[in-house]
Amino acid sequence: MLRVQQRHAERKHKLSKRIKNQLSLQVLKKFRIIYGSVRQQFRDVEQTCGVTGSQLWILQEVAKTPGIGVSELADRLSIHQSTGSQLVEKLVTRSLINKERSKEDQRRVGLWVTDEASRLLKNAPGPAEGILPEALQALPEAALLALDNSLIGVIGQLRIHDDKYADRPLSDL
Repeated sequence: MLRVQQRHAERKHKLSKRIKNQLSLQVLKKFRIIYGSVRQQFRDVEQTCGVTGSQLWILQEVAKTPGIGVSELADRLSIHQSTGSQLVEKLVTRSLINKERSKEDQRRVGLWVTDEASRLLKNAPGPAEGILPEALQALPEAALLALDNSLIGVIGQLRIHDDKYADRPLSDL
């Protein structure tokens, strides 16, 4: 009787292991769909507009809030301030953003989109912030919390992970 129970337990363990393996592969495919879809949207943005997805998002935020500073802009995009500065400088070089010092506080520099950037934004495929942030915003709070906790678990299982990627735009990874 003990032998039968052991064989039954072994079969159950093998079945459970096989199911877990299949499930993990299903989840992996979903990550691939998300990553591939995000990359495709960034390619579409670049082909249509000639700017990266993160640059388009910056242009949109500056257009919505003329005079915004780089620090606030970086906060809105959830990127590091130095990354935001580098992206802004590229857009200034391309004459898509103008920088102006505040008359009240010479230390503060505000950003404005140029006419060319306004035209670019009118023809840009949406959403400017990207399809993943838009999809995440559409989820109920409970689903976002569960996803956040699950992703913390996934990151914890990675043999190699680098937290600096958290402050970089997806289009720049």
